[in-house]
Order: sequence, then C-alpha cells, then structure tokens
Amino acid sequence: MSPQFFPSWRVSLPAFIDARLPVFFADADQAAAEDGVLLEGEGESVPGRDYFEVTEGHPVGCACCAPRNGAGVALSRLLLARARGKGPFFRRVVAVVRSEAGREAVVHAIDTDPLASACFVLAGTMTVGLSREERGS
Repeated sequence: MSPQFFPSWRVSLPAFIDARLPVFFADADQAAAEDGVLLEGEGESVPGRDYFEVTEGHPVGCACCAPRNGAGVALSRLLLARARGKGPFFRRVVAVVRSEAGREAVVHAIDTDPLASACFVLAGTMTVGLSREERGS
C-alpha cells in the first residue's frame, strides 16, 4: 500500500475523556454563581445548592441502613436538578464543609457511592479551577 492510503503519521490512540464533574473543597464565598454547591449542615435545598448531614452509621450496603450517606444523596439531588433544568448547568461542584467529618463524608460518597462515583470526581481545593484574578494572587 502506498503511504497516501495508509499514512502512519496519522494513526493515534483514542483519547480517554473523564466526563465526571469535579468536586472542589472551598469556602462558600469562593463558589461562582454557575457552580453547584454542596453544604455540610442543615438548610433548605434549592436547585444548585444542597445540604447534607454527617451521620455515624453502618458501612455502605448494610442490610439495616440506607446504603447511601447524606453527601451521596445530596450530590444526586444536585445532579437531578441540573439534568431537569431546575438549577444552573454547573460544570463543577464546590463542597463547603465545616469539619473533617464532613470532608470525609464527601470523599467517602465519591469513592463508594455508585452514582456519585460515576458522575463526580474529587478535584482538590478550589484554587485548582480558578484563574489568578479569582484566587486573588
């Protein structure tokens, strides 16, 4: 075969894209209007903002408990509101936690909850996704 029909320089491996939504840990004032916000504590859930409570319980999948923690359920509600067009079409989620237990609940949900792990990825601190001006640097 001649090179014009099978050019080897154009052969490439397929790109793998991670389409999960990044979740950043930050303060509430660092969230932009177009971000989804996950807040530790009690409050009224509105599209684009949802609350979760940290609970001590049995492991995921325990026969006597609901298999999902509060953070996983709240992430699901955020995604559902986004999909239904009832909230902002966010491209990232800002998790505002008040305690280490809250941070662990979000991490645990993203690691073990089937829906949360399929749709969200832990991205670290908020400064990763912000421009230099937004960071105040």
